[in-house]
Amino acid sequence: MPADAAAPDHANAQANPADAPTVQIDIVSDVMCPWCIVGYKQLEQALGAVGVGAYIRWHPFELNPQMPAEGQNMAEHLAEKYGSTPAQSVENRKRLSDMGRDLGFTFNFSDETRMQNTFAAHQLLTWAQSKGLQHPLKMALFDAHFTQGRNVNDTDVLVDVAALVGLDRDEALEVLNSGSLGEQTREAQEFWTSRGISGVPSMVFEGKYLVTGAQGADNYAQMLRKVLQERDSAA
Repeated sequence: MPADAAAPDHANAQANPADAPTVQIDIVSDVMCPWCIVGYKQLEQALGAVGVGAYIRWHPFELNPQMPAEGQNMAEHLAEKYGSTPAQSVENRKRLSDMGRDLGFTFNFSDETRMQNTFAAHQLLTWAQSKGLQHPLKMALFDAHFTQGRNVNDTDVLVDVAALVGLDRDEALEVLNSGSLGEQTREAQEFWTSRGISGVPSMVFEGKYLVTGAQGADNYAQMLRKVLQERDSAA
């Protein structure tokens, strides 16, 4: 993966000793992807186990860029896209719910759960990065969608969530209504897809090691140790 990936701006809130080393991690993700929050929570466990901090920056990816503004029922969408049967859909939701519970995240799936268009949410995240609040906004958007069942393509919801993490409500509304960050967000998406990213979550450690999918805390810990060992060897 490229070493020219944009430098991160946000320090992960993972508690570590003041003198703990810090690793740069770029995460390409979509708010609609349950495996993205699962993968992040696994990474969070790995950071704690290794005793390392992380500078994390989230990057945009749309699983369903053609999703209409009104969204689509999740089970219907998965049946159309992947051929999932109703029974498989129920089993997958249960598996994710169980995993989330073990990781401290609540998935509240129901038969009414909807997939949403996330381009507006990505624009808001692009803006939040410049304010140093991208990471808490990303976490709040995952919670809004998966736990609270809110429509994260709705402007009022997005502004509410932005305000919840300390962003200015009026500025957030202006960003969304003007679409001023649409082109920048598209360019960021193209940057990663042009470099071979075709699924999420995709995590890039120290600008050079790519790990795709939710790989589990042990595998993330192994990668963190590899990065630290290489750093020590080069010192």
